[in-house]
Amino acid sequence: MKYPGPKSSGGRATASTRPQVKAPKQPNTGLFVGLNKGHIATSKELAPRPSNRKGISVFYALLPKTSKRVLFVRSLIREVAGFAPYEKRFTELLNVGKDKRALKVAKRKLGTHKRAKKKREEMSRLGADPTWPK
Repeated sequence: MKYPGPKSSGGRATASTRPQVKAPKQPNTGLFVGLNKGHIATSKELAPRPSNRKGISVFYALLPKTSKRVLFVRSLIREVAGFAPYEKRFTELLNVGKDKRALKVAKRKLGTHKRAKKKREEMSRLGADPTWPK
């Protein structure tokens, strides 16, 4: 396959079409002129965002953030409602051994890679649990 470049270059990669690789940023010197101009500032450590710990899945019971009641309610809802159609397809792909394809399906449905990985972990735990109704 040819590199998608301008018509004049015949499809070959030219200096203007190649991806630019930049050197790592040097720390600021404190001067207002020069290559590394700018005020010297130390980056502060941010506290973890609440969204990172909210809504932890049923099968992350090892984490102390979710109460027993919440775990029970979520497992009950899962038992009654069952799986969404994409989750059924997802578990089927996991059972066949197509983990990468399953991850791609989940990523497309859930929106982000992080959510897809979390869903894959949850579904693999469900598949390994012998007491779970099929």
